[in-house]
Amino acid sequence: MNARAGFFAKRPDALGTQNLRALAGPILICMILGMMILPLPAFLLDLLFTFNIALSVMVLLVSMYTQKPLDFAAFPSVLLFSTLLRLSLNVASTRIVLLEGHTGPDAAGQVIESFGHFLVGGNFAVGIVVFVILMIINFMVITKGAGRIAEVGARFTLDAMPGKQMAIDADLNAGLINEETAKKRRQAVAQEAEFYGSMDGASKFVRGDAIAGLLIMVINVVGGLIVGMLQHDMDFGHAATNYTLLTIGDGLVAQIPSLIISTAAGVIVSRVATEEDIGTQLTGQLFQNPRVLMITGVIIGIMGLIPGMPHFAFMLLGGGLIYAARTMNKRAEAKKKAGSITDVTPLASAAAATAENAEASWEDVALIDPLGLEVGYRLIPLVDKNADGELLKRIKGIRKKFAQEIGFLPPVIHIRDNLELRPNGYRIALKGVEVGVGEAFPGQWLAINPGQVSAALPGTQTQDPAFGLPAVWIDTNLREQAQVYGYTVVDASTVVATHLNHLVVTHAAELLGRQEVQALLERIGKDTPSLTEDLVPKVLSLTTLQKVLQNLLDESVPIRDMRTILDALQEHAPRMADPYDLTGAVRLALGRAITQQWYPGSDDLQVMGLDPTLERVLSQALSTGTNPGLEPGLAQTLMTSTQNAMMRQQNLGLPPVLLVQHSLRAMLARFLRRSLPQLKVLSYAEVPDTRNVKVVNLIGG
Repeated sequence: MNARAGFFAKRPDALGTQNLRALAGPILICMILGMMILPLPAFLLDLLFTFNIALSVMVLLVSMYTQKPLDFAAFPSVLLFSTLLRLSLNVASTRIVLLEGHTGPDAAGQVIESFGHFLVGGNFAVGIVVFVILMIINFMVITKGAGRIAEVGARFTLDAMPGKQMAIDADLNAGLINEETAKKRRQAVAQEAEFYGSMDGASKFVRGDAIAGLLIMVINVVGGLIVGMLQHDMDFGHAATNYTLLTIGDGLVAQIPSLIISTAAGVIVSRVATEEDIGTQLTGQLFQNPRVLMITGVIIGIMGLIPGMPHFAFMLLGGGLIYAARTMNKRAEAKKKAGSITDVTPLASAAAATAENAEASWEDVALIDPLGLEVGYRLIPLVDKNADGELLKRIKGIRKKFAQEIGFLPPVIHIRDNLELRPNGYRIALKGVEVGVGEAFPGQWLAINPGQVSAALPGTQTQDPAFGLPAVWIDTNLREQAQVYGYTVVDASTVVATHLNHLVVTHAAELLGRQEVQALLERIGKDTPSLTEDLVPKVLSLTTLQKVLQNLLDESVPIRDMRTILDALQEHAPRMADPYDLTGAVRLALGRAITQQWYPGSDDLQVMGLDPTLERVLSQALSTGTNPGLEPGLAQTLMTSTQNAMMRQQNLGLPPVLLVQHSLRAMLARFLRRSLPQLKVLSYAEVPDTRNVKVVNLIGG
């Protein structure tokens, strides 16, 4: 009851905060429209002009500090709102300039007066020149360049989308990511392409703003002369001085933020929109980084100290930003300090215990880890838990994918650094024995050649450590180009994770120990307790069951269907004692699943077969003695013929599957496995009656 009360007590605050953030966009639009329609006092204009400058500085700093494409996805919308804000301020200031300009240079507020007098020395001719130069820089250089980058970037992004989708599919098939992660990455690829189109259109806002600023300046000068001379009986010189300086100050106070925003557009040309509403994006992404708030507050505060500036407006806003940044930093330090105390306490206790127990004990005996990953010092950030290392997430995904597809949970992978390795090297060990080594380069990408690329790439030539395909390490700026050429491009953590996943699957039989078999029986026993209790250990020992399961894994047969496996063992174990004979009986029970594994669907099974003469010779060799073997010449002939048949089979794009008589299957599988691990040997008895068999390549014919 208390938990429910606590939940409902917290929920209104969360909803209120979310609703306020969501209302930021509509409130901003209403404020902009209000400034265009309603007259504003000079003091309020000072605050709004100050806010416009602070907003432009903050946008520029956020664009510089973001690292990922989607970190500032709201930028096209920020560009639109900032442009509308400047134009609405121009309308509001034009109204007050024309209505109150005859009263003096401070008629439209102190900000416009300061920009008109302090920045250009009160000389309206200098002000006009500075204003025109700023517009030329903004219109001809920055805005035009950013628009061109967005236009070209959109083309390359669209061309690279198929390659990116293939890379996502490759990660999904390798078990490095799940369906949900693949869906998010596909959405990110689509959003990245969408962003360039958004930026190409958004840059037109800044270009139109520059043109509008020029026209507004001309209209204000002409309109001010007419209003001053005809309505307020001012002479031409007095009217020209008043209204021109006010217009120049108004134009500069709008064009400087416009120039800053245009610069930010060039910096953040690779961002894209997300599914969040604009209000949530603006408040969540603009005011999230305390460093940005601190720097912006300091800049605004220093501007408020300049003589002639409106001190109250600048100091008020700058002080507020600094206070907010310090508050956020204090909260972050408090959380960090609390976490440090939690982490250090056990370490201190352990150190004290070690000092007190100087004598050797059984705790000093180091047991060998079933699975181990050692990395060089440059790869440590990939596996650093405190830094949320990407490789750690992928390793968790590997274990989960393995458990779902193979049928048991592999041991935990122990990760440690090894200074004896190369800085970018890594080593994968199985029960303390090295089974794989490689190198990975964080910050670079491995472009793997699947065999159909259109051009070569500059970089460090190497091989994919998992499958031995030719590859090259490339810089980040060549990633999209590599995908256009047809390469499969993966990052450093994906390279290590793919290699690790391949080795774990390859050595699945060695990872299945007695502890895993016992845990597997306990898992099956929860659903069908009688099946496990009647079989192990009454009919079959745990050791024999382990050997049967290892034999299946050695031949790439998953053990997910434990009910069928245990049913088959329950049937044949009373009459058989040899694990290999029991493995053959279990394979017959799993025949449909084994066939479906290599030949999905209901199409014909296009397999390799034995020449009748060779098959007869092998049958005779198998029937001689208790330990049948192959004569060396016959063994060499069989191996050579099988390799040639496999090459023809793979050239046809067919799986390397050899179909033989059931009595020969076990012997041939063990004989060929060492030299041809990719070859799978099936027996005719394992093929369901509903599937048609077509022998397309003969061995020994």
